[in-house]
Amino acid sequence: MAGETDLKKLLAAMTPELLPGVHVFATLVPGAPVPETLNPVMWFREKEGTTLILPEDQAAGLQSAFGCRMITLNVHSSLEAVGFLAAITARLAAAGMGVNPVSAFYHDHLFVPAERAEEAMELLRQLAKDSAG
Repeated sequence: MAGETDLKKLLAAMTPELLPGVHVFATLVPGAPVPETLNPVMWFREKEGTTLILPEDQAAGLQSAFGCRMITLNVHSSLEAVGFLAAITARLAAAGMGVNPVSAFYHDHLFVPAERAEEAMELLRQLAKDSAG
């Protein structure tokens, strides 16, 4: 099943879901294996090291930052969709909120400051409502 590419449809159909728990971004030195005891929701290798997004309680002993909450945008967006995350991040930026988006095969996910997660949800619900016309 191909993901949606129409921006208006994506924005109108998205149903943001705030997942439980606080996550952090952590890093491992280049070449270090990801410990089997960790269960990151994402990891990405960069030349400076491996970035992990994982539950805060798993980050003990790791260099970490940005206590955040994960919001899944429950609409199957195409990886080729144009402007979807731009519209979302612009709405959050207008409220002075930083966000770290991650696109996966089926959905896009947002990592927002933990203390502003409910506000982000309201902004996203309003954006969907505005887009539905």
